[in-house]
Parts: sequence; C-alpha cells; structure tokens
Amino acid sequence: MTETPPGTGLVSLVSAGPGDPELLTLKAARRLAEAEVVLFDDLASGPVLDHANPDAELIAVGKRAGRPSARQEAVNRLILDHARSGRRVVRLKSGDAGIFGRLEEELVALAQAGIPFEIVPGVTSASAAAAAAGMPLTRRLTARRLQFVTGADVTGQLPQDVNWAALADPQATTAVFMGQRSFPALVAGLRAHGLPGDTPALFAEAVGHPGQRLEPTTIEALARRLEGVVPDQPALILYGPLALAEAGKQA
Repeated sequence: MTETPPGTGLVSLVSAGPGDPELLTLKAARRLAEAEVVLFDDLASGPVLDHANPDAELIAVGKRAGRPSARQEAVNRLILDHARSGRRVVRLKSGDAGIFGRLEEELVALAQAGIPFEIVPGVTSASAAAAAAGMPLTRRLTARRLQFVTGADVTGQLPQDVNWAALADPQATTAVFMGQRSFPALVAGLRAHGLPGDTPALFAEAVGHPGQRLEPTTIEALARRLEGVVPDQPALILYGPLALAEAGKQA
C-alpha cells in the first residue's frame, strides 16, 4: 500500500444527486460545508453549491455531451494537486458518483498517489425520476429486475456489445443513461429481439431541476420523437412494465 504523503488532505468524492439540493444526503451537505476546494460537474452545480463553504474555492470541471469539456486527466491532476496542498477537497459529481460517472479513474489516480479518499453515495437520477413520476422502479410479479445501462459508448453511439436478451427482457425495468441520441437505434434492436413497441416508457428530462419534464409514452413513440433530435437538456429514459398511470401527477 502506498504511504500517504505528509500534510495530504482528504478527498471526498461526493454524490450531488440529480440537482435538487433537498436530495443531498446529510453527509454530502456536511462535506460541502467543510470543503476548502470544490471541483464540481456541470450537472452538480446551481443550488447544490449553496451548501458549500462560502470560503471554498469553486472549480468547474464538468462534462456535457457535445460540448467543450475538461479532460479526465486534467481533472485528476487538479484533484491531486489540491489534496497535496493539504486542503479538504470535495469532488462533486452528479447523481450517484458510482453510476456512469468515471469515478473509477479518479479512484485509481488517488490510490496510486497514496492520497486518502472517501466515497459519499447519493440519489441517482433513475430513483429521482421514478419518485417524481409517483411510481416504483420494480413491480411485484411483473418487474423483478432493475438494470442501469448506458446508451452511449466513447463515440456517443449505441455500444456494439449490447446484451439484447437482457435489454429486451419484458420483466425488467431498464434505466437508460445518456441515451437520447441512440434511443431510436436501441428501440430498433429491442423490437428485433421481441420487445413490443407499446412497451411503456418514461422520458425524464432535467430531473431534479426547475425545468424538470416527465413524459409518459411508449418505446416506439419515443424513438420516433427522438429521431434526429439534438438534445439540449440531460435526460433519462425508463422502459419496461412501468406503473405509469400516476406519472407526473405527484406534487
């Protein structure tokens, strides 16, 4: 095990949740209040940063598809440099840090440098979207499995090694992250592998933000709507045996 350099600060990899500051965990809020440096994602900014120490240095290191973004190597270097200065560092990541957030690359960099760290879990956008729509992610007898998948590989396209049997399972609830561009291609594959086009879906845009929009639909209708659309807001897609009757009716 690598020894911790003298005077090295603790790095807290903090999950900001989907954007609503009321969905921060108590530990996440406490770490923000104690921080001397906060390196934050674009989607983990806004009102969540109101919980940060007013004297903390705030550094934007966000990534958004199709927009200029900080390179991961540069983000890693910033984390290490600030920790080596002995400061309390918060790396603030949107949703739950461990789900499609490139957390592992930052953990490896910290471990190799011998810098102490902790992971603070949080509310993922899939849980927040289902809660906002007033429905569960699982259903007794009809949705016995829940799976989180990414709709994009490193090129932004649908991954080539898709497990179609799993994704077309009619008894699974599937949450598709980063899948707006590739969803029409995904649905074509799902239909080819036996999933009906009228399978319920929920398009959840800007979850946890003031412009949040929930659209109950079907996979086929949503695929048609997203064909050729360039997304300007982050969105999550849920599909499967969803309890959509109450979607969007909750306060």
